[in-house]
Amino acid sequence: MSDLDTALSNLSAGFRRLKGIGSVDQADPSDILFDEWDWEVGVGLYGLFRDAEHRGDEAAIAALARWYDWQIGRGLPPRQVNSTAPMLALACLAERSGRDDWMALCRDWADWLVTTLPKTPEGGFEHVVKEGRRPGQLWDDTLFMAVLFLAQTGRMTGRTDWVAEAHYQYLVHIRFLADPETALFFHGWTFEGRHNYARARWARGNAWVTIAIPELFVIAPPADPVLGRYLTTVLASQVDALARCQNEGGMFHTLLDDPTSPVEASATAGIGYGILAGIRLGLLAPDTARIAGAAQTAVLSRIGPDGILADVSDGTAMGSDLEFYRQIPNVAAPYGQALASLFLMEARRQQG
Repeated sequence: MSDLDTALSNLSAGFRRLKGIGSVDQADPSDILFDEWDWEVGVGLYGLFRDAEHRGDEAAIAALARWYDWQIGRGLPPRQVNSTAPMLALACLAERSGRDDWMALCRDWADWLVTTLPKTPEGGFEHVVKEGRRPGQLWDDTLFMAVLFLAQTGRMTGRTDWVAEAHYQYLVHIRFLADPETALFFHGWTFEGRHNYARARWARGNAWVTIAIPELFVIAPPADPVLGRYLTTVLASQVDALARCQNEGGMFHTLLDDPTSPVEASATAGIGYGILAGIRLGLLAPDTARIAGAAQTAVLSRIGPDGILADVSDGTAMGSDLEFYRQIPNVAAPYGQALASLFLMEARRQQG
């Protein structure tokens, strides 16, 4: 077993220990993966699907299918941006299997995003979460949590209008969240007062962008070469800026441009994954692998004997000042496990 295989096995065990649940290989669907349906597990579900697909692991695909049937059977939670995240892997499974029931659910949920989810001025997806609405707010997170699913469902169902809407969401989010001064991304934007809050160049928010751009090229690549060129350039510029923020140990800080802020492992893993995926797709220069390589060393060193990834900051709402981000505590978090797994699965894939 390679070092990456061992690390991935440890992360999986840590996830089960963290959630107090059983193995993905158990026959009882209530013990498959994780109990809740939210963004924290949506990242991991997508990573598990892509890894199983790449390796031709039909047992893992079947386990994912059982989990989705179990969740759907017991009733899904109210629709919002973060509860859309697990729909991405379901849409991938639906396309692979052709199951009518899954397809119908995906079409209905995608239609809800386009027609019913509250929109900001200029038509952005308002970052509605289970805690309530966020009127006028755009967040980096939304591109991964909701827009990739819309792109996947639009492409697989032939709804070119949905694909176009997903592409538009990238444009509107980049317009208001990208910082032209640094080429990094701010955490959020509000049309109520028209500002970027603390102007926090938050690491995990940037990681969502680094991941979401390459994944769009996998799921629904822009047919318009101008859009494709634009997104590629945005990603390359962001990665160049990220390289200047990475510390000597390979980590990124919670506030990317503030080396006094805590290091943050989930963002480091997410950025590493996005870079490796960007290289695989030809969106990034091969020499950017050095950034991912340093991040890999850093992430591996933070997987404890219990399989839990250390230095993961807690869920982070929009902060009004930078000190808010510096004070976010570290926790054992499902999304930390998921992003580390996504990263290391991609590293294993590229090692052959």
